[in-house]
Amino acid sequence: MNIIVVGCGKVGARLASSLDHEGHDVSIVDKHEESFEMLSDTFGGFKTCGIPIDQDVLKRAGIERCDALAAVSQDDNLNIMVSQLAREIFNVPTVLARIFDPKREDVFSHFGLYTVCPTNITVAAIRSALTERDKPQTINFDSHTITFTTQTLPKSLIGNLASDIELEENQSLYGVIHADFSITLYQGQKLRFVSGDKVIISNIVD
Repeated sequence: MNIIVVGCGKVGARLASSLDHEGHDVSIVDKHEESFEMLSDTFGGFKTCGIPIDQDVLKRAGIERCDALAAVSQDDNLNIMVSQLAREIFNVPTVLARIFDPKREDVFSHFGLYTVCPTNITVAAIRSALTERDKPQTINFDSHTITFTTQTLPKSLIGNLASDIELEENQSLYGVIHADFSITLYQGQKLRFVSGDKVIISNIVD
């Protein structure tokens, strides 16, 4: 994919470097030349210094032929303006904006923009870790839904192999959380249950 990242701070630099490492064609934009020093030493993408809301700057960065743009600067207003330009002027298929103010996330999502709010994500992650550790987690893959449930290992299975566990139809053993909080993903290997283990069961819902 041809991807533009706007903002070369800690997030932008790491995102651009990661995408470049994965083989994408990456172009990063920032108004400060020195910000590019945060990029990985192996970054092979294109760097554009300039004001990101300047259409000529965006054109130099390759916005007219890009597949996606991520606006992840420290400025909510800048991220939104760049995202609107990308979507409405340059017809970029996928546009994402990082929004720090939680009150703005819902408002800007009505513009048809993908938004990510670090504050909301952090709160949700901490709340989940505190109160929902053993509740089912759901992930959607296209039209399919898979749930992951953590269960305490029955005493009758201690000492048995993971392959001995009996599950219902559409269920699989995804992994094991050990007493020291380390995790082993189950891939059919010889894995023996020990005291304190918890099992992660995946279930295809539809």
